[in-house]
Amino acid sequence: MKAFTVEKYEKNRELTLANLPEPIPKSGEVLVEIRSAAVNLLDSKIRSGEFKILLPYKTPFILGHDLAGVVKKVGSNVNKFKVGDEVYSRPRDHRQGTYAEFITVHEDDLAIKPKNISMSEAASIPLVGLTAWQALVEMGNLKRGQKLFIQAGSGGVGTFAIQLAKYLGAYVATTTSAKNIDLVKSLGADEVIDYKTQDFETLLSNYDLVLNSQDAETLQKSLRILKPGGHLISISGPPDPTFAKIFGLGFILKFVMTILSLKVRKAAKNLGVRYNFLFMRADGQQLGEITKLIESGKIKPVIDKVFPFNSINEALAYVESGRAAGKVVIEVK
Repeated sequence: MKAFTVEKYEKNRELTLANLPEPIPKSGEVLVEIRSAAVNLLDSKIRSGEFKILLPYKTPFILGHDLAGVVKKVGSNVNKFKVGDEVYSRPRDHRQGTYAEFITVHEDDLAIKPKNISMSEAASIPLVGLTAWQALVEMGNLKRGQKLFIQAGSGGVGTFAIQLAKYLGAYVATTTSAKNIDLVKSLGADEVIDYKTQDFETLLSNYDLVLNSQDAETLQKSLRILKPGGHLISISGPPDPTFAKIFGLGFILKFVMTILSLKVRKAAKNLGVRYNFLFMRADGQQLGEITKLIESGKIKPVIDKVFPFNSINEALAYVESGRAAGKVVIEVK
């Protein structure tokens, strides 16, 4: 099978097209023929080695974390899926590799693809959808009538999170550039701030929840718009001791993360608010709930651009440019 691999950890290094054996599904796994895969900033960061301490993949390895495709084979003890099923997934860590024609995925990481969207649209959903679900529903416990601030509302996570938050009944404020104001308003944002000309800290206050995806300065400002008892969930760091415990990291890494997050945790404590770092995980059951929302029309995929499989390096460069509004997808087959 054809696949694009990381041969060496290096920023901006092009992926290499390789011919590799088709994987064989083990017990509990299914073999999926990939039709489309999404391109995420996470892929770029893994290629450059930024996550090497958490995800020490041995080179060469196949990159990619989102897929939509068709089940071709099932391993033993697979009960949820059969050959011919159209599925989508964010495979679990250490089992990534969606920039390829085939992949084996544990059945617990899969869900049936929403029937009302295309393969490319489905591939755009899993990573950002699960990130938003785990931040707003699982960790944030967002309730009807609460106020939520989502940074970068026109990005992949932002476009999904706005729609999910509106489904949950929240009041949503977000930041974006002027050219994307109409987009985020169409997704349901109640208050839109042009980050290039306006300072959200002077405009927002008394918020229940913040979904942080930006830099350390923006994180500190976001803490100050929360009401007492409010909650900030960051998907861009710094990782905290709770994350280290959940991730099962050793003593040294736990200590490092305690130090890295000390400033923000101290600031949160002084303000009477909570801080947590979120590194999303694969979860087919949650993805199944997302399928229901998409099929009922509550959430719609937002795709900026679709690239052919052989243009994966151009697709990665486009994602790294920060110009995409919504998701970037590659058509594998």
